[in-house]
Amino acid sequence: MRFIYTCLLYLLTPLVLARLLWRSIKSSGYRQRWAERFGHFPEPVEQPSLWVHCVSVGETLAALPLIRRLQQQYPHHVLVVTTTTPTGSAQVRATLGDQVMHAYMPYDLPSSVRRFLTRVRPHLVVILETELWPNLFAALSERCIPLVIVNARLSPRSTRGYARFAALTAQTLHRVSLIMAQSQQDAEHFLALGAAPRQVMVGGNIKFDMSRPASLDEQAQSLRNDWNAGSDMQRPVWIAASTHEGEDEQVLDVLKRIKETLPRLLLVLVPRHPERFDRVATLCREQGLTTVRRSQGQSCDIDTDIFIGDTMGELRLFYAAADIAFVGGSLVAAGGHNILEPAMLGRPVIFGPHMFNFREAAELLLAAGAAVQVANAAQLARAVLRYAQDSALRLQAGEQGQRVVAANRGALDVTLAQIARLLPPPVAGEPPR
Repeated sequence: MRFIYTCLLYLLTPLVLARLLWRSIKSSGYRQRWAERFGHFPEPVEQPSLWVHCVSVGETLAALPLIRRLQQQYPHHVLVVTTTTPTGSAQVRATLGDQVMHAYMPYDLPSSVRRFLTRVRPHLVVILETELWPNLFAALSERCIPLVIVNARLSPRSTRGYARFAALTAQTLHRVSLIMAQSQQDAEHFLALGAAPRQVMVGGNIKFDMSRPASLDEQAQSLRNDWNAGSDMQRPVWIAASTHEGEDEQVLDVLKRIKETLPRLLLVLVPRHPERFDRVATLCREQGLTTVRRSQGQSCDIDTDIFIGDTMGELRLFYAAADIAFVGGSLVAAGGHNILEPAMLGRPVIFGPHMFNFREAAELLLAAGAAVQVANAAQLARAVLRYAQDSALRLQAGEQGQRVVAANRGALDVTLAQIARLLPPPVAGEPPR
């Protein structure tokens, strides 16, 4: 079965490259560093290494506490971090710089995988959330390199998709050393696809273990002062974060409705994908809304309607400076995005009906009264307006969100303990870990 998969992958490679070229029209990063995608790691790794793979921005941010703890606990190992997207790559470079070695994940072609592993020689591989690559997993197994899937999740839709290739999926899962599922339901999905019970454990969600930078409050207050420039009163601010195609129009409609009641309200709009920044800015201005862009260093005044967060790595700052957080990818069927980050910062959270990628976190916040789920733009307008007008309700929801996050911490320690169990002992002459 894997042979057929590999043949198809080789046949499809020209189309994959054509797709990269097409995407590069909007984001030039997609036409850069192609050699890395075929396993040509920039330079051989001479020291023992640990390889952590994160698909894009969300997984990279989730992995940061894990990566930093690995650096502390294994100082004699090089940390190699791979991503799939240019935005993920930019996030790694912005947050970790030269503390780690970074490259794009190689395509799952046997030659590319072998080339990459020969250059990197990892002692252990950690994959964030759910990435199943038959040839990579087979190569790791052949080389006796432990493989851990951390923060593993499988929505019902993804489970059905993998089940269409049941034999290949089961064969691939059998090569994983440990699957650390976010929840019992996620664990059951992996077992249903063929993973053995000994391979699967519920490890929790390491996104609950996010840390709050010491300087964040000061930076947020400074940004908040900029948003209130020229006014002696604090204006209400709500953020619509990680919005997708089809959501921005709804968010702008909500803004217009709310400003009939709260004309001083400021919207902080942060599109999910950088290639959409220009288009969203144009959309805002075409609708007659006064708009400034973070990347251009423009200042807000009391008449500014929208502040577009079109920079990388600042979403947490924007959450901290806002009063209310709507998390996108949820009014359209994208599955939602990380709602724990604004909850950790004490912001009431609003999201739409499509939260299948963050099901458990959504249920916890809703049960605690820390979040509101809306079905459409009209309900979103009512929810934002209610929080904006009721500071006591806003404070209560924010405090409940912080309690939920604090009560569910600990997955990171569990994950690190399992990684330590799987790492091979040091070879003769290697510094102790």
